Amino acid sequence: MVLNYIWVAFFAIAFLFALIALCLGDTTVFQQIVQSTFDASKNAFEISLGLTGVLSLWLGMMKIGEKAGIVNVLAKVLSPIFTKLFPDIPKNHPVMGSIFMNIASNMLGLDNAATPTGLKAMQQMQELNTKKDTATNPMIMFLVLNTSGLTIIPTTILAFRAAYGAAVPTDVFVPILLATTVATLVGIILTALWQRINLLQPALLAFIGALLAFVGVVIWGFGQLDQKTMETVANLSGSMILFSIIVSFIVAGFIKKINVYDAFIEGAKEGFTTAVKIIPYLVAILVGIGVFRASGAMDMLINGIAWCVEKCGLNTDFVGALPTAFMKPLSGSGARGLMLEAMKTYGPDSFVGRLSCMFQGSTDTTFYILAVYFGSVNIKYTRHAVACGLLADLAGVIAAIFLANLFFE
Repeated sequence: MVLNYIWVAFFAIAFLFALIALCLGDTTVFQQIVQSTFDASKNAFEISLGLTGVLSLWLGMMKIGEKAGIVNVLAKVLSPIFTKLFPDIPKNHPVMGSIFMNIASNMLGLDNAATPTGLKAMQQMQELNTKKDTATNPMIMFLVLNTSGLTIIPTTILAFRAAYGAAVPTDVFVPILLATTVATLVGIILTALWQRINLLQPALLAFIGALLAFVGVVIWGFGQLDQKTMETVANLSGSMILFSIIVSFIVAGFIKKINVYDAFIEGAKEGFTTAVKIIPYLVAILVGIGVFRASGAMDMLINGIAWCVEKCGLNTDFVGALPTAFMKPLSGSGARGLMLEAMKTYGPDSFVGRLSCMFQGSTDTTFYILAVYFGSVNIKYTRHAVACGLLADLAGVIAAIFLANLFFE
């Protein structure tokens, strides 16, 4: 229901702002809004079409992994931790392996693997769902882990900073890692409190401690490398891990005397079906975002925040980067464009330029993820998923502002 209200609000606010713009003499505003609906619809279809091949590939691989028993092994290994974080999922259920694959792919920035494994996890959780149109607690916890956007290696952002001539493109690496870790931890804590999960259990405390330790080791390790070496190591490690997963699944299936080709085809067929199923949900959310932005409502919101901050006598240096922060939960490509625009306008080594990169890397596309993941299993009632996801995003934004002032002011 929350998505329903937000979607209606996008159109209502856009229409109101368009009327105001028309009264002020802008006769093209409605034309721009209508054009944005066409562009967004086309973009939604192209995204879904582009996902079809990737979904077919990875769901095919996941099917091999299931039949080879790898997913079940992962589920058993992670059971002591994930049964505490996802108490409504039966112990040793195969979905635990899919959840791990998704989270690991996200942390390594392997988007092509993360989305298919995430959709697979949603389908497995839907099989356990007794109310098929309503999100379950495990689904919400899983999606908050996704929307908080914990990525260990923000390779794309570093590459863009290098392309725009930043003196030290990797100077935002540590702040981004810290900000996205804050967003993830806040997301876990808020969702756990909402679902009345006891976070003081030894297994969960060990998991959170291990996560922080791992992030600390990565920060230290990459801090010893120069920019070129860091980019090489990041790209090589991601690609090597990805291909190693593919080979290990195939080899394990072959050893188990499974017809890996037929298993792959069986899983790949699910990829096409899933890609088609999410088209309406993508069209809905992207069109809503498009009209909201085309009406000028987004610009008015940012200008209003700048005015309020200034009236409070606070530092307004961060305001120039806010468009990226506001756009990120709505559209990844839109936020990326605003990040690049900020670096072009203010400079890649400016406070705004760096902070825009931190906003881009500290959270994920909340509404896109909710639309795709819930849409793939026909969930209509999202319960507290939107609230927890957006609060995690807010924590990431606040952390990014604080860390930018700490590192770059």
